[in-house]
Amino acid sequence: MDAMILAAGLGTRLGEITRDTPKALVEVGGVPVIERVAKRLIDAGADRLIINVHHHADRIIDFVESRDRFGVDVLFSPERDAPLETGGGMLHAAPLFRREQPFFVHNVDVLSDADLGEMYQRHVKLKAVATLAVQTRKSTRYLLFGDDGLCGRVDTRTSNRAEVHATCGDIQQFAFSGIHVVSPTLLGLMQERGTFSIIDVYLRLAGDGHRIMYYDIGGASWLEVGSPERLEMARRAFREE
Repeated sequence: MDAMILAAGLGTRLGEITRDTPKALVEVGGVPVIERVAKRLIDAGADRLIINVHHHADRIIDFVESRDRFGVDVLFSPERDAPLETGGGMLHAAPLFRREQPFFVHNVDVLSDADLGEMYQRHVKLKAVATLAVQTRKSTRYLLFGDDGLCGRVDTRTSNRAEVHATCGDIQQFAFSGIHVVSPTLLGLMQERGTFSIIDVYLRLAGDGHRIMYYDIGGASWLEVGSPERLEMARRAFREE
């Protein structure tokens, strides 16, 4: 199984922390976050990792090499001019996927003990184009899911709400958690080009009738280390284990 780690971001919200260190190599509990994410994906069955890189790309590559590529096949997808965001990064890396079975996509700054194996099996059972890990938690942006899957999103900062179906049925509102299971067919359905969010792709496809489903990780631990405050929370959590 393939798995992609999204590690090309600049990490600007981390300020001085990522001036000389890529976000992927920021340590939590003495271990760089990319190593924690990689091991989780490998434990879930991944035997090939695809890692997109940009900011301090050489340092990330050297680190992965120093860890003997975590014991699996690793391919890098350099984004040389600028980060391409989640959707653009996946499209740029498309030639590297084997396309034999669904694959994981995982943000490098997300640490969770959610059951990835169960999430993968749910995706296969639902025959979805993509299945997104979600939670009921406080956020400024939410995805809306109806009876047939993704049907919209809402931004509480702007009160902007968009629904891609005229009738969504009973709507549930969730915060996206930065982990996806994706069927290879998605790569051929992308019409977007350049720099773009994969969420925009999911919304367009949902509007066209494709199944974009969710997996509620419920009470699983979930930490996002994209800001100094959240990084400190994660480090405190791992010290207390």
